Amino acid sequence: MKPSETREPARLRIDLHAHTRFSLDAAMSPRELVDRAIDAGLDRIAVTDHGEIEGALEARAYAPAHVIVGEEIRCEGNTELIGLFLTERIPQGLPIEETVERIRAQGGLVYAPHPYAYAWRPRRHAERSLAVADIVEVFNSRAFYPPWNRRALRAARARGLAAAASTDSHFAHELGRAYTEVPAFDGPEGLLRALAHGTPVAVATASPFIHVASIGLKVARLLAAPGRYAPGRERPTTVEPLGAD
Repeated sequence: MKPSETREPARLRIDLHAHTRFSLDAAMSPRELVDRAIDAGLDRIAVTDHGEIEGALEARAYAPAHVIVGEEIRCEGNTELIGLFLTERIPQGLPIEETVERIRAQGGLVYAPHPYAYAWRPRRHAERSLAVADIVEVFNSRAFYPPWNRRALRAARARGLAAAASTDSHFAHELGRAYTEVPAFDGPEGLLRALAHGTPVAVATASPFIHVASIGLKVARLLAAPGRYAPGRERPTTVEPLGAD
């Protein structure tokens, strides 16, 4: 199904956390991600690759009405944040305060993904991300241990923060396992207003083995081209904006 064949309903289904093959541990091309998202009934998809926005820009060029440009950013101390509505790539490893400052300088929103789903010191990571978040991921379909998502939902409610459900898709079959229903919106502030009237929907939780598949893919790609992904390899951190999301 082509993006132009879809019609915008009164309430939209959105997924604010998904990856293309520009993430080492994901398999979909940007075009495949968009097409599969539409086939899964989604009206908006945020492309949030690890440390990259090239895939998101490519997806938006293909389907500008359906794609939000984002990036999943690993901050200093390994806490992860997602920037939504970005125009420039944000480097990894910056202090969390600087990461947030860079997101907001672009007019973007700070999304706290899977705040409690960390193997080490989950409470510390949650406290750091929730303290700066505009939106909290209260259901991540890859968070296979149910208390992780329950804690995120309680924390979002206690803090009065906007809540969303997302898939964190790395493979095509994961799309549609979670989404948030919201009124129609335009831009970052419009999304926040829409989420105030939104409904996070959890459809299914992935098996832990999906993480094994992602790790295996990442290792295979690193072994196939070891120099390409070497730490510290210089790459551009800014891109030319393609227009408003």
